[in-house]
Amino acid sequence: MSPRRYLLALGVPGLIWVVLFVTLALYSLLAIALGGIDPLLLTPVPAWNPVDWSTANVHEVAQSLQPFSGDTWIVFQRTCIYILLALAGCILIGYPVAYFTAVHAGRWRGPILALLVLPLLVSYMLRMLAWVGLLSPQGWVNAVLVPLHVVPANFGWLDGRAITVVSGLMYGWIPYFIIPVYAALARFDTRYLEASRDLGAGTGSTFLHVTLPMSRQGLLAGTVVVALPMFGDFFTNGLLSGVSSTGMVGTLINTYAESQTNQAVAAAVAVWLTVFLGILLLPYLRSSARAGREVGR
Repeated sequence: MSPRRYLLALGVPGLIWVVLFVTLALYSLLAIALGGIDPLLLTPVPAWNPVDWSTANVHEVAQSLQPFSGDTWIVFQRTCIYILLALAGCILIGYPVAYFTAVHAGRWRGPILALLVLPLLVSYMLRMLAWVGLLSPQGWVNAVLVPLHVVPANFGWLDGRAITVVSGLMYGWIPYFIIPVYAALARFDTRYLEASRDLGAGTGSTFLHVTLPMSRQGLLAGTVVVALPMFGDFFTNGLLSGVSSTGMVGTLINTYAESQTNQAVAAAVAVWLTVFLGILLLPYLRSSARAGREVGR
């Protein structure tokens, strides 16, 4: 078998997987969002033929996405703020951990990596449920913070607070951020750091002009891996808050999907979210393609 055919044969299972569980799923979403409504049951009627597609549901969602006016826009704006805060926290905490592990950990690199991967072996739901006990009024978090007079007694972390939702997002997704950043830094040649210092650059200048550019692809990959799923995350918000004032786009889609008469609207919101995430993904794809061309030279 020629190398070309061998590589093609290796790619066939992945291609079948993408067609069945990505392409068909997206097409089904479009068929529901652009389909009709049963006049008696008020349930969505998918339009599998593109000729029969109607933009009524998508247009309705677009109207509610008008800046500073629509209800969906308020939820979308809140979601972006929460994700930006959570992403900033992931960068501030995760980047130093990834840098230390890749550059300075030495013989401790293996144990640290094991500790980073270990949370991924536990169900996301179970990890979030653990925080319900920790954040309860009599939980360990208040047991530490109340004596230090950081929060009052019986402080309700689970009473619909934005800081709890953002912290939960950070905790749940930060391992997925650290791993690609570590992978980028692990390939980093530390002789560049020595050369920068020999040329008289300080620690800050070396970081900004040497370390940060070399880890750019890892940062972009970590951002994509973390931020995109956060937009569809409804479990964290529902478990740690459960009130509409902290609802995110994922919460909105889940609420519509659970309502028999609003499932087509849920699909329409998901379509708009998919388009938005696709736009956010373009800079990463362009940067990855550029990096691939540079490596190939």
